[in-house]
Amino acid sequence: MSAPDLLSMIRGLIATPSISAVQPEWDQGNRAVVECLADWLGAAGFRCEIQVLVDPRKANLIATLGRGPGGLVLAGHTDTVPCDAGDWRFDPFRITEADGRLYGLGTSDMKSFLALAIEAARGLDAAQLKQPLVILATADEESSMDGARALAAAGRPLGRFAVIGEPTGMRPVRLHKGVMFEAIRLTGRAGHASDPRLGNNALDGMYRVIGELLRLRAEWAEHWRNPLFEVDAPTLNLGHIHGGDNPNRICGHCELHIDIRPLPGMDVDTLRAELNARLAGVLAGSGLRLETAPLITGIEAFETAAGSPIVRAAEQLTGHAAESVAFATEGPFLNALGMDTIVLGPGDIAQAHQPDEFLALERIPPTLELLRALIRRFCLDAAS
Repeated sequence: MSAPDLLSMIRGLIATPSISAVQPEWDQGNRAVVECLADWLGAAGFRCEIQVLVDPRKANLIATLGRGPGGLVLAGHTDTVPCDAGDWRFDPFRITEADGRLYGLGTSDMKSFLALAIEAARGLDAAQLKQPLVILATADEESSMDGARALAAAGRPLGRFAVIGEPTGMRPVRLHKGVMFEAIRLTGRAGHASDPRLGNNALDGMYRVIGELLRLRAEWAEHWRNPLFEVDAPTLNLGHIHGGDNPNRICGHCELHIDIRPLPGMDVDTLRAELNARLAGVLAGSGLRLETAPLITGIEAFETAAGSPIVRAAEQLTGHAAESVAFATEGPFLNALGMDTIVLGPGDIAQAHQPDEFLALERIPPTLELLRALIRRFCLDAAS
């Protein structure tokens, strides 16, 4: 028994829905995808471990060929974002080949990469490998990143180098910003608008909060810069606000949601503590109650050293210098496990999360060539 041909593997993965979302009505499990991958990889001689998450519908797959302390990890997430099927020309859960492309949800971001990794490893014998090859398939990257968080919490090294096959247009990426979504809630006291003494206006307080946030944003931009990013400073976006209920009532409650994108070197917990301290200071003596809460746990910024062997190898094999991207990945979690990680995949980010998502067929041969070259360098020849 062996894994199906490449197109059949991609077809099977796309046909197995595995949407992850923060809205419970959209959220699905990924166990069917993981079990399918485990069947294919087990048939190819890999030792397959399924790591079940707190939600038993969700799991990671760690598939290992060979033994040793180093080696290469080819990593991808098994989930997709939700989709508006009515906006698609094609069935999002069925591969359609047209215009030199494979259309389907997850073709670019990023189920196809897992099939390509299996195809690149086809025919390998564990006895040939000086260092192991690991194919890692994770859960919930598109929502909570709970799969990557579970790996990091377990603390078990998986390999020395890692490639995450997110859509980068076949250009290596070695750094990206982090992500924080924060809620700021103020509680005052409602009253009749004709007499401000009858209440404590939460909207007035939020005006002071916003002023302090803009000052904090300017300070961060002054002290933190990285010219490797197109937007070279950390960003803080005021994204959503709601307060009060009627013009003739003093506003008793107001809530603001913000988005922060820190640069490498800026720690999420440190930024959150600074934010809380600054807001508490500006509201001191106001009588308003301040509450802050993360809307997501937060993802650290990601950076792998320019001189890392995996970065140099990817640059040599692709002919492109390693870059930065604006989107976040599981890279920080893999780096935390002691792996030098790059992000490099055949899809394009412009196709991700869009109707009629596709993978160009012309990207398949060079991706297989690239993955085989990386396997040869870090597993068969065991470069370090």
